[in-house]
Amino acid sequence: MKKVLFDIYDLPRPSPPAPLPKGEGSKLQNSSCKLQIANCKLNKLLVGLLAAMAFVFAAFLVRGAEVADKADNDPGKDQQQKYSHGVLIRIEGVIGPMLAAYFDRKLDAAKAEGADLIILEIDSPGGTLAESLDMAGRLRDLDFAHTVAYVPKQALSGAAIMALGCDDIIMAPAALIGDAGPIFQDANSQFRFAPEKIVSHLAQEVRGLAVAKGRAPALAEAMVDKNLQVIRVKDKKTGEITCKSKPEIEANPDQWEIIAPIVESGHDRFLELSGRRAMEDGLAQGLADSRENLKEHYNLPGDLSILEPSGVDTFVYVLYNPFIIAILIILGLIGLYIEFLSPGMGIGGLIAGLCFALFFWSHFLGGTANWFDVMLFAVGVLCLIAELVIIPGFGVVGLTGVVLILVSLIMACQNFLIPHNNRELTQLTHTLLIIFCSGGGFLLAALLISKKFGSIPLFNKMMLRPPHPVYGFKDEPANLANPPVASQSENQITVNVGDIGVAQSSLRPAGKARFGAQIIEVATDGDFIPQGRRVEIVEQNGARIIVREIE
Repeated sequence: MKKVLFDIYDLPRPSPPAPLPKGEGSKLQNSSCKLQIANCKLNKLLVGLLAAMAFVFAAFLVRGAEVADKADNDPGKDQQQKYSHGVLIRIEGVIGPMLAAYFDRKLDAAKAEGADLIILEIDSPGGTLAESLDMAGRLRDLDFAHTVAYVPKQALSGAAIMALGCDDIIMAPAALIGDAGPIFQDANSQFRFAPEKIVSHLAQEVRGLAVAKGRAPALAEAMVDKNLQVIRVKDKKTGEITCKSKPEIEANPDQWEIIAPIVESGHDRFLELSGRRAMEDGLAQGLADSRENLKEHYNLPGDLSILEPSGVDTFVYVLYNPFIIAILIILGLIGLYIEFLSPGMGIGGLIAGLCFALFFWSHFLGGTANWFDVMLFAVGVLCLIAELVIIPGFGVVGLTGVVLILVSLIMACQNFLIPHNNRELTQLTHTLLIIFCSGGGFLLAALLISKKFGSIPLFNKMMLRPPHPVYGFKDEPANLANPPVASQSENQITVNVGDIGVAQSSLRPAGKARFGAQIIEVATDGDFIPQGRRVEIVEQNGARIIVREIE
């Protein structure tokens, strides 16, 4: 085809290439091979460089992801970004129902403030087991804020259990935590270690608290079990260092590499750690010497809001004083007694209502009273009213009322009615002593009032006064045409000791009685005498006349 085109257009034909000199062809072929080899080496080098760059880039991405994940899991980093409003609640002294109720009120106040970081500054030797577990459980389940147990001095026994319920434990280097073994008082009032059954149950409780907050369960269990030996170990697969008990290690010995035993555990002693040791063993999450260091640790933007005891809290503490409790009960019973003497909502009812309202209100806030106690008290008062007004006399209904009032007062002062151990027996004895002393004081006051009721300036106006004399009794025919005039003046009283008359009104113990043509104010020695019963004067001292019922 090319030859035809050249012929048609009369183009000059290209000359064929000149033959290469002898030996030049082999040289060119060798050069081409060398060039191809060089190109292959260069391509391999480029591929290697690209692979190395890709590996470095991938390693950089992996490292960046690890750093980011570590930053996400680092409490300090998270705290710096998350918490904006911190509050501090002081937990001081022995843990009991009153402190537990105070703790609940302060948590509610922190929630109302919108706190996202709650710091409990704990300085306590412990207390009752039930309240300690309740407080720890509420902290464990709290979801509106991050919780921190800050221990500047000590959190022992029940206080250590409560601290386990917090998300973080921050301690001063020399502070102490632990020693939570349960104890009880024996029949000789000597403190003894609790039986194994109680220890086993408590061990499971504290292990659950530790697991919920990411702490070594063995450390928590060693606080309540004096025979449990804890050892620091290293996971052979992950390299993680943690603390395990001997039974946990023996269950899977190939997984753990033993580092060193925790010398404070086992050997017949409960685990108790300083702040430094707790930090080393993973029980504490940080160290802080002061509140300022604690604030810096969590990088809070503003000052800590300290929830101080309010006026209500102080008032409740005052009302919980045994002497004040006795005064409230005495005044309340006196108010009821005065109200029974002069039915109608008067000063006696107001005094009784105020005193018993303060009594039950303070014990509500103190964590020992509830609405069932108030209901028992109200039913007891109604039984007494029914006995005095509806079914006069003092029988089953009146006795039931007295028992219900007594039981309600006892239950309001404590969380149990029947003691189950010596501690509760001691508390019950203390409560009964207060109530019986109050009852004795009331009886003395009631005796004084019954004798002086008619002569006391304020109370003499509260006595029952019939609007007009009523005549016509079984032993004396009525004379309504010419009714005699009853005298109320002391100078016109002409009765004597031994005179017999009729109760014109119910005597509770004061009231009115008719002697012949006279209706005069009388009182009994404290007994109740229904209206219409025959009475006899047994004592007379001026206007003060004491009577008793006769058949």
